[in-house]
Amino acid sequence: MSEFSQTAFIDWHDAFENGAYIPGSAQLPEQWSRESQVLREQLAAAGRLDADIAYGQDDRQTMDIARPEGASQGLVVIVHGGYWHKFDKSWWTYLARGCLAHGWSVALPSYRLAPTVPISRITQDMVEAITIASQRVDGPVRLTGHSAGGHLVARMLSEDACLPEPVFQRLVHVVPVSGIYDLRPLMAHPMNESLQLDLDQATAESPALHGPRTGVPLTPWVGTEERPEFLRQTRLLCEKWGAQLPEMNGVYEPGRNHFSVIDGLADADSPLVHCLLQLD
Repeated sequence: MSEFSQTAFIDWHDAFENGAYIPGSAQLPEQWSRESQVLREQLAAAGRLDADIAYGQDDRQTMDIARPEGASQGLVVIVHGGYWHKFDKSWWTYLARGCLAHGWSVALPSYRLAPTVPISRITQDMVEAITIASQRVDGPVRLTGHSAGGHLVARMLSEDACLPEPVFQRLVHVVPVSGIYDLRPLMAHPMNESLQLDLDQATAESPALHGPRTGVPLTPWVGTEERPEFLRQTRLLCEKWGAQLPEMNGVYEPGRNHFSVIDGLADADSPLVHCLLQLD
């Protein structure tokens, strides 16, 4: 029996429940969608949006690349969350605002979702999406992602990650936000009906259970007002990878919850954008 079985004393359902602890959370998806639609229309009108770029055969294996005014400084890839079974790129365009304002091109990929594919295939989707995006934008590459997206960008630095070496050599910073780095507790969560994790799969896809590739700065980021499990997950990754990545620093942003923490990407002056772009 797994140590994260349904008989565990921890209520894993509650541990990963964010919306119930954030007032007004039910209205947030509509707000994200509305703000993203406005920005997409603005970018398209200015000829600065490459929409629905295919990186695979499935309808969900597409991405948008938003381009800044003037010359691009390089590429930022923002990977969305949704516990690997919800949302797509169209909800999150608004998050590109902060990096666009500093002259960076921003790729926003969708990916196939559970239960259609296992998380291992979603990881591979991100390898393919980042590779294709890097072929379309010159310069250094920075990765960030939220929640499940935080997990996915951390996986790109796992020792068994399959990013092509030329792409890996262009990575200059990875900032997973509110990520989940040990997937084993999710086996005891009702969402595992969709994720369909067993112990082997959960172990294989957990960055904290593997060593990191070295040479790329990593900054796990989380809000201080998040559920305790997300704080624990960030501490765990820092503890597991810190010895091999001496440049690694976890950031606990005061006053931010699981949803407000990612809004920093939409603000050019936010600590999150300044960290991601290494402006300070």
